[in-house]
Amino acid sequence: MKQKDDDTIGLSVDDKDFIRTMDEDVHLTAEGNWEAPLPFRENRQRLPNNRSYALKRAHNLDNSLRKDQTKREHFMTFMKKIFDCNHAEIAPQLMKEEECWYLPIFGVYHPKKPSQIRAVFDSSAKYQSISLNDVLLSGPDLNNNLLGVLLRFRKEPIAVTADIESMFHCFLVDKKHRNFLRFFWYKDNDINNELIEYHMRVHVFGNSPSPAVAVYCLRKAACAKEDDYGCDVVDFVRRNFYVDDGLISLSTPDEAVSLLKRTQAALREGGNLRLHKVASNDKHVMDAFPFEDRSKDFKDIDLSVDKLPMQRSLGLNWELESDSFTYRLSKEERPFSKRGLLSTINGIFYPIGFVAPVEVSGKILMRETLRGSYNWDDPLPVHLLGKWSNWKNSLRFLEDVHIPRTYTPFSLSKTLCKELHIFSDASEAAIASVAYLRTVDDSNNIHVGFISGKCKLAPTSGHSVPRLELCAAVMSVQLYDIISEELDMKFNTVRFYTDSMVVLGYINNKGKRFFKYVENRVERIRKSTTPKQWSYVPTKSNPADAGTRNLTAEVINDNIWIRGPPQLKEPLEEDPNTVFLNQKMTLRFVRKKRLKP
Repeated sequence: MKQKDDDTIGLSVDDKDFIRTMDEDVHLTAEGNWEAPLPFRENRQRLPNNRSYALKRAHNLDNSLRKDQTKREHFMTFMKKIFDCNHAEIAPQLMKEEECWYLPIFGVYHPKKPSQIRAVFDSSAKYQSISLNDVLLSGPDLNNNLLGVLLRFRKEPIAVTADIESMFHCFLVDKKHRNFLRFFWYKDNDINNELIEYHMRVHVFGNSPSPAVAVYCLRKAACAKEDDYGCDVVDFVRRNFYVDDGLISLSTPDEAVSLLKRTQAALREGGNLRLHKVASNDKHVMDAFPFEDRSKDFKDIDLSVDKLPMQRSLGLNWELESDSFTYRLSKEERPFSKRGLLSTINGIFYPIGFVAPVEVSGKILMRETLRGSYNWDDPLPVHLLGKWSNWKNSLRFLEDVHIPRTYTPFSLSKTLCKELHIFSDASEAAIASVAYLRTVDDSNNIHVGFISGKCKLAPTSGHSVPRLELCAAVMSVQLYDIISEELDMKFNTVRFYTDSMVVLGYINNKGKRFFKYVENRVERIRKSTTPKQWSYVPTKSNPADAGTRNLTAEVINDNIWIRGPPQLKEPLEEDPNTVFLNQKMTLRFVRKKRLKP
């Protein structure tokens, strides 16, 4: 699978070098595994022998493990799996003057799985001012857009998630490069034995190119079996995976079972890769897979009696039984400091933007703390405590929020009309944009589904409200570009709304010259849209208004931010310039106003 020429457009010289190296040197071994080189930079510096430094780090880790029995047991369990899977082996003796590199190891616990540790090979550790990552090409970001994967996951009624087992460790390192992955560990994985030299046989966590290498090889494995298992398998792997997680939605259970089983076979035969941890909102789909291939939450339930469990994938909490997204917040108490505040805000991140107004409300409070010269771990002033406590305590209501996974209660293939409606708004505190899918089925039933929303803090100074409204309109256009590129859906109509008549005047103006700031943003808007697509919406009917205010979690569930404005659920006039108000009337009013930049 060579990278298509059009896929390399816009890549840097280093990224093109990476792709060329992969195209030339990635190959399938006799055992059926993909083997890839370490993508070294051209004309790189020769690496010094850092054995003494790595050995010192190994002794430090040894002291830590001897003091902490729990950590020691977790670490030994992880490394046992490494050796049992033949991912590492005793390193051969080095030849005189042979170039090599030793990787120090440290452990990282999964924040959601406190009993699981992962050994990370520290490829960024410097010795004599250089590290292994300094001489490696990182490669392009071959991952799909996260938001795009999630948007497509919501299209059809039957949804499935799956996972590649130990994906990074599925791909071998070229034998000539394994001496750059040497490390110290206990002989026979016994802490009572001496530290000896091993080297990794597979690409490791910690190497900067490992993510790009893994995604490249995964796609190559799927493409190798395209003729046997179909182009839809290749499309699933290339388009609907984010690193090792695959998410897809389909029209029927039979389609889902067929695609997953063919993908399993293609990856197994194409590169000894195992697609497992299958989860679906449909019990017939789950019945088609053996227990060992199901997500661990399915292994102890009776599908004929028990409710489907909750799944977590790519940051989403997905309730399979109700087929909806919800929130599960950490119960950990965080200190009233800048670090604690930031940690709390980041804990409610959702890339789709369901509760973006709640998140931006926390950021507005966070901005107040930044105005003072407080250290990250110093207690914040008492006068901020009340506001922050009220906001933080309201977060518990997020667990009552349930957003349907699908945009419509029926398959999109059965809709007669699909319309995209995007709203924008701004205040002195924040700017926001939110998009909805309006569908009409063959019985003229209308359904409005939340697609995506975004909120961000407004600049602190130098921007009038009209300018901020213009920035919000640009955000709407950017959101449209992402949706149109990622959702793989043709819309019958695309409409944009703002409650700023000044912005409508900017967009419809043909003769008046504006300051460069305004001119650049109007040009950006016109690059993707036409003035006829823009309409006025009263503030009270503008769902984006919720994203610019201090909205608490207890009201988000019933707010029009998620539900969409009621007017969209009614028959709309055919004139695209007329939805909430007549735009011509609006523009006549705008022309009477002085358009200030």
